[in-house]
Amino acid sequence: MAEGERVPLGGFDFSWFEGRATEQRPSWGYLGLASRAIGAAGSVLDLETGGGEVFCQALERAPSLPVVVAATETWEPNVTLASRRLERFGALVVQTREGGPLPFATGSLDLAISRHPVAPDWTEIARVLAPGGAYLSQQVGESSNRELYERLMGPQPGGSSRSARRAREGAETAGLQVTRLEDEALEVVFFDIEAVVHFLRKVPWTVPGFTVSRYRDELRGLHDEIERTGRFVAHARRMLVEAVKPTNDHRDRPAES
Repeated sequence: MAEGERVPLGGFDFSWFEGRATEQRPSWGYLGLASRAIGAAGSVLDLETGGGEVFCQALERAPSLPVVVAATETWEPNVTLASRRLERFGALVVQTREGGPLPFATGSLDLAISRHPVAPDWTEIARVLAPGGAYLSQQVGESSNRELYERLMGPQPGGSSRSARRAREGAETAGLQVTRLEDEALEVVFFDIEAVVHFLRKVPWTVPGFTVSRYRDELRGLHDEIERTGRFVAHARRMLVEAVKPTNDHRDRPAES
């Protein structure tokens, strides 16, 4: 448990988990979708980029690069990481505050992408997209890793703001047209307690307020189970959301005199 607490948290690099945990990947292949969309765009914004790891991979694979490349991130250490990683693409990395407006002009972007956003601000996404602009996102779905968080917290009520239904409602209420919406359950396997602890620190919304000291007894029990059986299995849920901004969106038209 102490080892899991010592692992640095910066960025969204999950390579440390190699040999300690596995997670099944969604069938749609987010990275390939993102790289192709980037290649067709004149401007792209990666929302909640983390340390820029996934955005960097998508840019590397894109058949061509947009003229404008930008990213946002709320956590200052990640802003520094992302700025260094994306510098070679000429990317602008902007620190934003959670729930605050996006620092981009209305209708200024062809493409907005995001992998695992905490809570998409659909109104702001729709605002910054140009008419005909697209949004592509892989998101955490409803009750993701329920087996893990209930193992520590006990039974929890169902329902979540992360459901596919709510994603559609949020996008459409903001004026976007949802063109693709998929939802999959994926197997997650932990092979040691270090991986469990680091995962819960790195993905803090799984068990809000998680600390080792607070959940020591539950973690000890989980450790004993993993030692006995060799693994602990949970199921992550992932959603793919694709949407476009209609070209006849009246909100981007200047007011008539």
